[in-house]
Amino acid sequence: MTKKDYYEVLGIGREAGADEIKKAYRGLVMKYHPDRNPDNPEAAEIMKDLNEAYAVLSNQKKRQLYDLYGHEGLSGYSEGDLFRDVDFSGLFREFGMRDIFGFGGSILGDLFGFGRERSGPQKGADLRYDLTIALEEAALGVEKTVRLPRREVCPVCRGTGAEPDGLQECDQCHGTGQIINERRSGSSVFREIRTCRKCGGKRSIVTKSCGECEGRGVIEKIKEISITVPPGADTGYAIKVEGEGEHGKDVPGDLYVVIDVAKHPVFERHGDDLYREQEISFTIAALGGVIETTDLESNRMNLEIPEGTQTGTVLKVEGKGMPHLGGEGTGDQYVVVRVTVPTNLNEKQKELLRQFQKIAQNEDSAC
Repeated sequence: MTKKDYYEVLGIGREAGADEIKKAYRGLVMKYHPDRNPDNPEAAEIMKDLNEAYAVLSNQKKRQLYDLYGHEGLSGYSEGDLFRDVDFSGLFREFGMRDIFGFGGSILGDLFGFGRERSGPQKGADLRYDLTIALEEAALGVEKTVRLPRREVCPVCRGTGAEPDGLQECDQCHGTGQIINERRSGSSVFREIRTCRKCGGKRSIVTKSCGECEGRGVIEKIKEISITVPPGADTGYAIKVEGEGEHGKDVPGDLYVVIDVAKHPVFERHGDDLYREQEISFTIAALGGVIETTDLESNRMNLEIPEGTQTGTVLKVEGKGMPHLGGEGTGDQYVVVRVTVPTNLNEKQKELLRQFQKIAQNEDSAC
């Protein structure tokens, strides 16, 4: 996956100074933090991009490498290296956000599973699944089974990507995962610690790839998961299924099933109200009467048409809309009247209309 440009992530120019970088980061955190977007399953991913961009651009050395060589210039850094010298906890205290977000420790350690060492379990990535249902299913509620492709830790190599005899200690870092360079200047000793480029910090080299996962450490499986859609759900409604996301080092992520209600051929939904068009004859429109219509469940019901009804008149049928999500009661149904003009009249019908027209003209003249 192509990494995003850090400057574009923060919405700043390449000439931006430290204060501008911090200001841009702060504004985006206030906008996209998951605690402020509980219904947006993508908020955590957005925050990961923001944190990584800030960690690099706020550090002079890392920013210089990025400006010169792009993401390739940081290839020697592990995630821990990228975030090690950024005090996110102190930074958020400076922003005055402790009370808003309730961070007791590192924002990265507690929420997003990368950067510094963490005492809590490392969680896998969350997944999103878009589920399309019919309007009738949204009204009544429905049970759906989704087939979800996802990655799981390979049961054979347990994530190493190697056969049992296919791992060898890295001869570059001697199994430490780090390269340490020391330089003396007078009485001072300068120590540089970087991730081993050869093993990528993994401490070992794969000499024989796992046959089950072909060295990837993960395999893809299809899992069937039962989803309960409550009555009244609308497009954009998200159902969280805990523990059904990507497998992590310690615990799996969560699955977010996002509902999309398909367009109905007759009814149009506005909130919990339903709208439909209904054609009536011009005689019913003029004289009034009772016609038959149907609700969403195709139940027949009578609808009274007032005398003199015009095209576009909206008639209300109480309680025949969508159920209120998570509560009692329902919306209403609104019938939009369309008056039809008859065609292929016989001679007798035409004569009657001429007589009607003549009477109407005489009455207008008398006025």
